Amino acid sequence: PDSLYQKAQQVADQKSVSVDEVIRTRLEETFDQPLFDLPDDEKEELKAMAYLSDDTLWTIAREQMPKIIQQRMALLMTKNTQGTITDAEHKELTELVERGNRLTLRKAQAMKYLTERGHKVTLDDLKPADE
Repeated sequence: PDSLYQKAQQVADQKSVSVDEVIRTRLEETFDQPLFDLPDDEKEELKAMAYLSDDTLWTIAREQMPKIIQQRMALLMTKNTQGTITDAEHKELTELVERGNRLTLRKAQAMKYLTERGHKVTLDDLKPADE
């Protein structure tokens, strides 16, 4: 999403490095952390991704949460910040954040495997195919 790119651009500007370098560094930091704190089924799913085709990994790397879900999350985050969120909405927000975290982890794992297979992964490469 554009907001993530803007954050990466700010970090890149502050450190006088490319946006690609910021993303690569963050991904490396993420994958240097062990997977021990994930549920077993998620660990197995991430490990199994090593056997997926490059095309499938690119599809996963480009995956985005549906716009309607992104909009709902933004609304709930605003309500949370303003202190007007209900208990039910807070539960929904927590579930959506967890869903987003799982998606991010799958995308990062796909990018890791693609990089290990010799592909260069840039932000332009990660744009959905329909854009």
